Amino acid sequence: MATSGITTFESNFFIDDIITEAYERIGRFDYSGNDIKTARRSLNIMFQEWGNRGLHFWEVKNNSITLVDGQSTYTMFRSTADGTSSPNAVYGVDDILEAVYRNSDNVDFSLTKINRSGYQGLSSKTDTGTPTQYFVQRFIDKVTITLYLTPGSTEAGNFINYYYVSRIQDAGNYTNNADVPYRFVPCMVSGLAYYLSQKFKPELVQQMKLLYEDELKRALEEDGSSSSTFITPQTYYPNV
Repeated sequence: MATSGITTFESNFFIDDIITEAYERIGRFDYSGNDIKTARRSLNIMFQEWGNRGLHFWEVKNNSITLVDGQSTYTMFRSTADGTSSPNAVYGVDDILEAVYRNSDNVDFSLTKINRSGYQGLSSKTDTGTPTQYFVQRFIDKVTITLYLTPGSTEAGNFINYYYVSRIQDAGNYTNNADVPYRFVPCMVSGLAYYLSQKFKPELVQQMKLLYEDELKRALEEDGSSSSTFITPQTYYPNV
């Protein structure tokens, strides 16, 4: 049996193809340049909405920050339009998942992530030494990571290595590919059809929504990395 021998569909499925497929699903085969523009805008809004759907593992990335003597807070930017001249600048950051302190010998030491209340309760935030904890704040235009202890001269030049969640890239030009893996192509098209039905075919909104949510649910369940999990019950020995 002859097969194509290729698996590049999602790589050759451009933004204008996504828009065409979505319009066809709601029965619109003739549309103007403004209709294409509004569809791209809806696609970008949907990508932002996906940020509320949980962790997307294809957007988890790794980076390192070079520590500076006496500097406890370091900034990453949510948009590529911000902080273009900043040292150690990283763009498109949505959240920081985990981090380690890495010394000059490339030996890692785990850091504990604490919340705002935990950081606020620290008595002397300017003490210097090897960081053991970090506190993440998420703002409109940036994400900051604040270390405790504050790196001193001994730690300067060493690193904080961290995994972060990156934002899904905007659609951009109509000849671009979408910044999603092949598993999410079906729900991406269904989702855009649902968004467009709200504008052009209100009678199809409920039907398109059901199809979209069903396909997105399957994609999210498949996303991630398989690994073994072991659960061990805690044993308690009461005093006798």
